[in-house]
Amino acid sequence: MSAHSQQQLAELESQSILLDTQGLYCPEPVMMLHGAIADIAIGGVVKVVATDPSTQRDIPKFCDFLGHELAACEVTESAFTFYIKRLN
Repeated sequence: MSAHSQQQLAELESQSILLDTQGLYCPEPVMMLHGAIADIAIGGVVKVVATDPSTQRDIPKFCDFLGHELAACEVTESAFTFYIKRLN
């Protein structure tokens, strides 16, 4: 995933709904993401905040498999943050 400017991240943030999966482990974050994506309009963005390291593998695979865009991701000491744009 390429680096994103603060402006790009701020734009994604303003468009997104929050899905806080901190403290949950595989497969719960991806299952919850599946439901959240289904509840938003095409073009909508879900911001997922997770603490499970497996989300770094699972969320990109979810996007590839279901045809959604992983618009950005950030890794900090305390969490993994993903911005997923619904494409279909």
